[in-house]
Amino acid sequence: MSFDLKGMLSTIAPTIATVIGGPLAGTAVRAGLNALGVTPQEGQEQEQLASAVAKATPEQLLKLKEADQAFKVQLKKLGLEAEKIAAHDRDSARQMAAKTGKEPQVVLSVAYTIAYGVVMYCFMAGKVAVPDQQQILFGSLIGILTAAQVQILNFWFGSSAGSKDKTRIIGEGQHG
Repeated sequence: MSFDLKGMLSTIAPTIATVIGGPLAGTAVRAGLNALGVTPQEGQEQEQLASAVAKATPEQLLKLKEADQAFKVQLKKLGLEAEKIAAHDRDSARQMAAKTGKEPQVVLSVAYTIAYGVVMYCFMAGKVAVPDQQQILFGSLIGILTAAQVQILNFWFGSSAGSKDKTRIIGEGQHG
């Protein structure tokens, strides 16, 4: 298609434009179609949105902008809900450890952290030769191991969206 959908949407509906191409693309496209009064046809949604945006009246573009703002609020709510679920999950694990004893968690955490350190040392010191055809797979494995290490640290020391927001706000205060 010669029409640049994401380019056009980025000025009118930046949140929807950003989400197109990601896991929530279908939801974003349907939000745009609904705002423009177009009934989605299965498998044709992005083409429909591109056509509708190209032909939209100023009133329809205003409705699209309003839909974008509503979509942004919806995404924030989903993010907050996801963080609440994650926080509850961490709290449940901590409560279980408090009731049953922390020995299994300590042993597993220490063993994993030592093994992770050994793997990372061997990798960084060049002691592991990874064949070219396995580079992507090995990179994924390192990412998975690192993510698991972060989970262990989150279990023991906690993590929250609040600390991320605090860091972002402090950063914004220093720049603006």
